[in-house]
Amino acid sequence: MLNPGTVAPDFELYATPDQKLKLSELKGKKVVLVFYPADWSPVCSDELTIYNEAAKLFEKYNAQVVGISVDSKWSHTAFSEQHHYHFPLLADFEPKGKVARLYESYDEENGLCKRSIYLIDEEGKIVWNYLSPVGVNPGVDGVLDALDQLKNDKK
Repeated sequence: MLNPGTVAPDFELYATPDQKLKLSELKGKKVVLVFYPADWSPVCSDELTIYNEAAKLFEKYNAQVVGISVDSKWSHTAFSEQHHYHFPLLADFEPKGKVARLYESYDEENGLCKRSIYLIDEEGKIVWNYLSPVGVNPGVDGVLDALDQLKNDKK
């Protein structure tokens, strides 16, 4: 994984079937970048649902959650609508895993994103990261602790 202190590589991916989102468009906000293996899998569904339920907590920190997997923009649209997610899911679909590779979050053997999380500060630097085993939902406690620490460090 990319180390804290590294400038987060910029990218642009589809957030909807006809709109793209660029990481640099989120400058001025903290970004919780969540790489996950696949739409529709039970662990991923649970993980992203927890992020969705914690939306108000992230708002207090001026943090935007962004999910990324190698699924298509069409799969993301259906998956997000079914689960009522209120944050973008980005399609790292073609070329497959290009952004995940930039973030050292691509599993070459299985052709999926690893279950990894990056916290990026308002200036675009990685300040925290976490790699979870693929079958384990990491929840949001680690991210919230990192956001607290970042807030305390800036005092």
